[in-house]
Amino acid sequence: MNNKSSKEIGLKYNKAKKMDKNFMYQDLKRSNCYNTDFSNSNFNFTSLRGAHFKSCNFYGCTFKSSEIIGANLKRSKFKNAKLENTIFEGVNLEEVDFTGAKFKNVIFLNTDITKSKNLDINSPQIKVFEEMPAIEISERLENAIKSAMENKYVKKSRTLDTKDGGINSVSIMILLESFKEKQLIDGLMLIGERIDKEFCTLSYIIKNLEVYKSQGLL
Repeated sequence: MNNKSSKEIGLKYNKAKKMDKNFMYQDLKRSNCYNTDFSNSNFNFTSLRGAHFKSCNFYGCTFKSSEIIGANLKRSKFKNAKLENTIFEGVNLEEVDFTGAKFKNVIFLNTDITKSKNLDINSPQIKVFEEMPAIEISERLENAIKSAMENKYVKKSRTLDTKDGGINSVSIMILLESFKEKQLIDGLMLIGERIDKEFCTLSYIIKNLEVYKSQGLL
């Protein structure tokens, strides 16, 4: 119980040196860090939902399949950081410096990128959506998504829904890039039945779907 509650608190550092650390797979939601140096640390597969990382240094850090949602990154530096399959949603990027950052399939949603520094928005590896994009999905897929969200761990992860309870179309777009619709329908039904532990990013659902596919279940 103590481990769980401490994990839910997230990181709390003030003017600390935390270089070369491995935070991979950690749920860092509601972290509160100021002026901390995380240079060359690993933030792959992490959730920074509702986190405050103000004036922090992420030089050379890796963010693969990370979800940075409702976070405040004001005046932080992402110089030479590597970001892949990462989502920024509703993030404060005021004076955030992306000099030399490498992007691969990164999404900025409902985020004012004009206040950031040295972000190449014309890069083909960056997609910018001012609001949640509308997508057309079949009734069967919609029902499969809703069925998966009946699983308490899926629901708690907030990976398939929006804050108002609607379907997260960006997540579905990402899933449809890797799986055919029928595979996704069948896979989401299995997700709803089988996931039995907490997780914090969409990458966990993708990983399970890939396992089901390799087992010939999709």
